[in-house]
Amino acid sequence: MKIELPDFSKAQVLVIGDVMLDRYWHGQASRISPEAPVPVVHVEHVEERPGGAGNVALNVAAVGASAHIVGITGDDDVADTLETQLEAANVHTRFHRVPGMQTITKLRVLSRHQQLVRCDFESTLQEDATANTLLEEVESTLEGVKAVILSDYAKGTLNRTQAVIAMLKKRNIPVFVDPKTSDFSAYEGATLITPNLKEFEAVVGPCENERVIVEKGHALMAKHNIESLLITRGAQGMTLLTTNQEECHLPARMHDVFDVTGAGDTVIAMMATAVACGQSVTEAMAVANVAAGLVVTKLGAATVSVPELQVALLDKRPAESGVLNEAQLLLAVKEAKARGEHVVMTNGCFDILHAGHVTYLQQAKALGQRLIVAVNSDDSVTRLKGEGRPVNPCEQRQLVLASLGVVDWVVPFSEDTPERLITAVLPNTLVKGGDYKPDEIAGAKAVKDNGGDVKILTFVDGLSTSNVIQKLKGDA
Repeated sequence: MKIELPDFSKAQVLVIGDVMLDRYWHGQASRISPEAPVPVVHVEHVEERPGGAGNVALNVAAVGASAHIVGITGDDDVADTLETQLEAANVHTRFHRVPGMQTITKLRVLSRHQQLVRCDFESTLQEDATANTLLEEVESTLEGVKAVILSDYAKGTLNRTQAVIAMLKKRNIPVFVDPKTSDFSAYEGATLITPNLKEFEAVVGPCENERVIVEKGHALMAKHNIESLLITRGAQGMTLLTTNQEECHLPARMHDVFDVTGAGDTVIAMMATAVACGQSVTEAMAVANVAAGLVVTKLGAATVSVPELQVALLDKRPAESGVLNEAQLLLAVKEAKARGEHVVMTNGCFDILHAGHVTYLQQAKALGQRLIVAVNSDDSVTRLKGEGRPVNPCEQRQLVLASLGVVDWVVPFSEDTPERLITAVLPNTLVKGGDYKPDEIAGAKAVKDNGGDVKILTFVDGLSTSNVIQKLKGDA
């Protein structure tokens, strides 16, 4: 199946469900407590992330879609933290805060990435006090929404699921459900539900093979008027069933599995967001399968980005270093930026590489994590330097530059200036050597307008390609 990534920016998705804070305490466990036979963890780092429905919303926002979330929390510091973190990630929050209620918190203590214990902090949600308010919050948030996700962790937020689904169906808004209860009548009329195999078997009974999964799945859909059923099956991949008796089985995208926490959140987020962009559920399933394969390689509930999905669809990572064409470079830069790496870019002919060039490139690399060197093509060098130049063809100049440890990516350009290429790349820092003024440098305005900066570095005195060539002519 050919997999196409949609334009996620076209989607506006609302997540409704149980919001919680995932808190991680990381540290070394090097001894056993004298008080009890348990490890003593010296906590060195504390991490907090939105969990539950919050993580689903983060997955929607991570691919550039417009994400909204409605949930019920306590009126406490944990709710403040959740709201701050979600808003910072471009998730629009509408929390109904209940005085005296404790916002759900899951504390995990880890040592060397291994979970030692989990502690849950939560209080019982009183349905009568919150149900009508939740429906009002949902109704006031539906303008422009193209898909709704019900993220049910059985904590009480979705006690009136049928009322929510009925409201959405009247507006022809597709409803995607990540179920936790074994009573699927609560999800009557949903567009798609995404149980894992364990949750599915808890409802329909053991399934010894795919034929039984399909038979029981279609029966379940007919019983509860569910349009599509996506069963996630871990290492066996995914099975999608639809009301027109179609079935689709996708194998899992094989990766080194680090942590399956939150994989279901990623699946339903990608399914709903892709459908909100106009894809069919089958097309969306393929995208979700790729995303799930990526998220299980990360610690805890996590998200994936569009560059990561693009790279995965190429079935290989972009080169960690070396000579790239422009398309490959743009993809590599997207992934680097998604990881938070600072990208530095410079350009030149680099006809005969000398100590001045090496010093300059070392200084440029010191300004960030990734260094791009754009190299003039042979015709471009001739136009700039005159007949007889370049001494070395472009392919050889690129290979020499790529062999330097400080250079990550080398890319050619054919124009007289690299302005178009720099505008496409938009590095965090643009570097040029010599006595230029920043405004005189090609591409400087585009970099600055994008929030980047421009640096001028001084060349080593007496070292230039022209001087090297003159010395060689003199020796001849």
